[in-house]
Amino acid sequence: MHPPRFPAFTDAYRAVLHQLHTGAEYTTASRGNRSRECLNVAFTLTDPRRRTPYLKARRPNIVFNYAEALWYLSGRDDLAMIGYYAPRLRSLSRDGLHLTGTAYGPRLFRSPGTDRPSQWEQIVDLLGNDPDSKRAVITVMRPDELTDPDNPDVACTLSLQFLLRDGHLHLVVGMRGNDAMIGLVCDVFSFTLIQEFTAVQLGAQLGTYTHQVASMHVNESDLARMDVILAEPALSDPFPGFSLPADTSWDTIRHVLRWESELRTNRRRFDPKARPPAPASLYWRQILLLFEVYRQIIHQPGEPIEAATLDALTPAHRWLVTQRWPTRADAEPAESTSR
Repeated sequence: MHPPRFPAFTDAYRAVLHQLHTGAEYTTASRGNRSRECLNVAFTLTDPRRRTPYLKARRPNIVFNYAEALWYLSGRDDLAMIGYYAPRLRSLSRDGLHLTGTAYGPRLFRSPGTDRPSQWEQIVDLLGNDPDSKRAVITVMRPDELTDPDNPDVACTLSLQFLLRDGHLHLVVGMRGNDAMIGLVCDVFSFTLIQEFTAVQLGAQLGTYTHQVASMHVNESDLARMDVILAEPALSDPFPGFSLPADTSWDTIRHVLRWESELRTNRRRFDPKARPPAPASLYWRQILLLFEVYRQIIHQPGEPIEAATLDALTPAHRWLVTQRWPTRADAEPAESTSR
């Protein structure tokens, strides 16, 4: 049997929350967190580009979503980058400098301490030589993560399996657990973007995305917020998904990451009216504009986001920014730096 299929993540997200709201199977209290839980929850997105939930009550952090996906692609595990966009992640670090389980990048895109290709490089090579393979699997969670019962940062993701069929690249992600309020939104965004990037490198079309979770749960402290989200009138996505440019390469990613670093450290600003040495495509310039929005929020506290920056955003990104920071930069909400 196929899991339920949805055209966009907005629809899938509401369905998952509704299932937890009306049909939670268990109440758990693992590691001190009381939550409502459903076992074996899965869904398929037929258009993985529509990866953002356009829900006013959820107010997704689109800046963090792109930052996390790029953090993974960069193969990094440091807090210097990701902690800037989500300071609460610092509580998961033992040394105050790095993350372990949460940092999927090294497991996907690096082979630390070896000369071997990364897991991602291996599956791309495999699918390039054997398009019908069923072996293109990246393993994320490691057995040694369970040797320390006090480990605060164990990977939630088990594996990513890429399937190339009839010229379309499909992705199936398996997870041991997912927090439906926060983690689900972030994970689907990052994994579908990695799927699309991989499809571009293989010269394939984007296929479906399937998300499988053994323990889908919501913390009891988030139940009231979940009710508000579900009470919001159901609307189709007001904006189409953005397609990753066909010429996107690792050089593109490295270029964007250099810009991200300079914006994050306030060494540079991204002027939408100028012609800086940045990617020419609207797609990547939009992401840099979002990082510029966040630079202004963090490094220019109390000042409004510059009108020229907001005006240069696409309607979808402008909607997301103004929902997340509703006063358009006048003293942003306290939770603006969370995920």
